[in-house]
Amino acid sequence: MSGMNLSEAGTWTREDWTGFVGRLEIDGRMFVDGERRAAESGDTIDSVNPADGKKVASIARGGRADIDHAVRAARRAHANGVWGRKSPRERARIMFDWADRIEAAASEFSALDTIEMGRPIADMVEYDMPEVLTTIRFFAESIDKVTGTTTATDDSVLHYTLRQPIGVVGAISPWNYPLMMAMWKIAPALAAGNCVVLKPAEEASLSVLRAADLLREAGGPAGALNVISGVGEEAGKALGEHADVDKVSFTGSAAVGKELLRAAGDSNMKKLALECGGKSPQLFFADLPDLDTAVDAAIDGIFVNMGEVCNAGSRLLVERSIYDRFIEKFRERAAGRYVPGDPLDPGVRCGPLVDRSARDRVVGMMEGAEHEGAKKIFGETASESLTGGAYVEPTAYADVRPDMTIAREELFAPVAAIMPFDSEEEAIRIANDTIYGLAAGVWTSDLSRGHRCVRDLEAGTIWVNTFDDGDMTQPFGGWKQSGNSRDKCFESLLEYTQGKSAWIQL
Repeated sequence: MSGMNLSEAGTWTREDWTGFVGRLEIDGRMFVDGERRAAESGDTIDSVNPADGKKVASIARGGRADIDHAVRAARRAHANGVWGRKSPRERARIMFDWADRIEAAASEFSALDTIEMGRPIADMVEYDMPEVLTTIRFFAESIDKVTGTTTATDDSVLHYTLRQPIGVVGAISPWNYPLMMAMWKIAPALAAGNCVVLKPAEEASLSVLRAADLLREAGGPAGALNVISGVGEEAGKALGEHADVDKVSFTGSAAVGKELLRAAGDSNMKKLALECGGKSPQLFFADLPDLDTAVDAAIDGIFVNMGEVCNAGSRLLVERSIYDRFIEKFRERAAGRYVPGDPLDPGVRCGPLVDRSARDRVVGMMEGAEHEGAKKIFGETASESLTGGAYVEPTAYADVRPDMTIAREELFAPVAAIMPFDSEEEAIRIANDTIYGLAAGVWTSDLSRGHRCVRDLEAGTIWVNTFDDGDMTQPFGGWKQSGNSRDKCFESLLEYTQGKSAWIQL
């Protein structure tokens, strides 16, 4: 099957991608102990393309028994040291090889995520796949940078500390960036020497299953990475409750995060790393450096990936003196940039939502916003030819009050809520009036104000005069009910280790 690597990105047309998808050989079985297998029950679930409602593949519906098989395989591999006790450079070599194999199959991975969850193919090629490769290579490079310490103590004693793998890590990844966010969990956990059991979102499992194949081909030992597809209420619940899992890393809703906290307490007090969404504000002060640049960031911050982004800048707080100009600029500059269309078309930047139920929920909330008094100032109409898909038109509402539903609940959709403020203190108060605290943006030319906002905003990441920017050195994670962990950075690798102190009497 002819494919494309990243060096050839941008050369394929919609027809090329459609033909390529038609030739894909899809395996929906789970990956356990180094091999593909069906669910023990034999049950499957249908993966559905949200762009047209058609079936993509049958995927194994793993359950508690399958999770148990995978955990046992991971525990056996950990106990035998076939992964964690390899030399750091050997583990790094395997991970670098793994990244190379994924890069060589970039077209396949891009297509799988696009047809399962509607992510525009251009975004997969230009952003997700490079980020996946950077993630794996960053953590591969970090493996031999994990060190212990010796301390200054009495000369009759040698005291040192070391960091070792936690053991078996359970990971539960979301569907909005299926392969990329799974790698934010898998790569640091493997780099730290753990063995992993991953439960991907049932809406988008195929790319991660394929990645597990390639780790095996790169020399990853059986049991080091196991992928159990299935429904969250079944396989995900079983993973969270399993008494032989040492840590669970989860990205998803706050409601499920709370269930995992309870499960950890009721089972073995396993460690938890939670990232549970957000309702991120951007604060636009009248002295911002450039209005066009700020408005563009506001548009991209909420409309990219159909708004299905944990840290989407969905609340736009604008100082009253520039409020009307901001709205006019938003209407003017957003027109034509995120027109809904076939996500396999490289010219399309707005695909469908993940499924019809998500679409129906969002449409209902948009109707509620208008009933509550929000004023629709922008809406990008979808083509009638897309009526079979889960499309929602990118929309912006003005005159939103902080107590309105669209200003408080995470819609996970391309819907912006614009509201005015009259002072810095009011802006901070509105921005912090949420259960979430994942990210925020500040736009100002006043250096002191920028630092005050960074200090006072209750969020894990604050951008000043930019939004949704960064690299692998930047910790990603939230405050409050947005979670308690950090992804991407070297710190996240250390979170997959545990410390040990050795006190030796000489």
